[in-house]
Amino acid sequence: MNAIGKVLVTGSSGTIGTALCECLLKEGYDIVGVDVTRNKWNRRVDEITMISDLRQTSFVDKLPKNFHLIVHLAANARVYELVKEPKLARDNFEVVVNILEFARLNNINTMFASSREVYGNTRDEPRRDDTVYVESCESPYAASKIGAEAFVHSYHRCYGIDSVILRFSNVYGKYDASDRVIPTFIRAARKDEEIVVFGEEKLLDFTYIDDCVNGMMKCIERFENIKNNAFNIASGEGTRLSRVAELIIDQMGSKSKVSAQESRTGEIARFVADISKARKFLDYSPRVPIEEGIEKAIEWYDWLEREGCVSGL
Repeated sequence: MNAIGKVLVTGSSGTIGTALCECLLKEGYDIVGVDVTRNKWNRRVDEITMISDLRQTSFVDKLPKNFHLIVHLAANARVYELVKEPKLARDNFEVVVNILEFARLNNINTMFASSREVYGNTRDEPRRDDTVYVESCESPYAASKIGAEAFVHSYHRCYGIDSVILRFSNVYGKYDASDRVIPTFIRAARKDEEIVVFGEEKLLDFTYIDDCVNGMMKCIERFENIKNNAFNIASGEGTRLSRVAELIIDQMGSKSKVSAQESRTGEIARFVADISKARKFLDYSPRVPIEEGIEKAIEWYDWLEREGCVSGL
């Protein structure tokens, strides 16, 4: 067993959760997953995943108590969906409090998945890890992440629960058949349909899934040395959304055209992460540029279509 001991991964059926669990299992970690749905991507991950609704405190009755670390990924994570249905943000708060209570009662360290959304909509870039302000909050989803970070800090100060906060940015690649931007663009390009970009000048930091998981693994391995810190886990490079659409069209040989509409309420228009702190303390170094990442993503979605795993892809 690894020195970190047993690990609980919430949201283990999601995109990041699946990839992280695969890596943890490969490295010999003793892990348990928990999710509200079964894992449809990896049978072994599904076997170690307990099905439970983390909004209900009864989930703790099903879990062992001897974890050394909780990696909390579970959340309603679609920004615009939470603009339309802000009650989904309340779910995020409830789940975080329930997880932290489980950690407090059993003296378990935590690693919390936050988001670049906590930085808000400013022109300052790259965004340092210490520039989160409540006044910059753009959406209910961002509020749920800012509030969750506050809860994490409070549980450290009041109860001594050590933690690490990771702020992700547009993670993409395998195990994502959602309506996020890159799957949506690929779906449209496959059908030669119009690709709509919400925000003609929108520039964002896209992070390939393998780079994201690599950063998380380094945090797990070095937890005792880097605990009670926040890190940007991203590429450190900005790419216009229109450029992403063009890359997908070119690589797929699609006849799709790109059109632009105004950015939607609550969405961040510009973000590039400062990853210097992660480089220094984690030896984190993203390796997959956007061009290569898009190619890998397209290959995975092509496999998905061939296997008939998801209708429409």
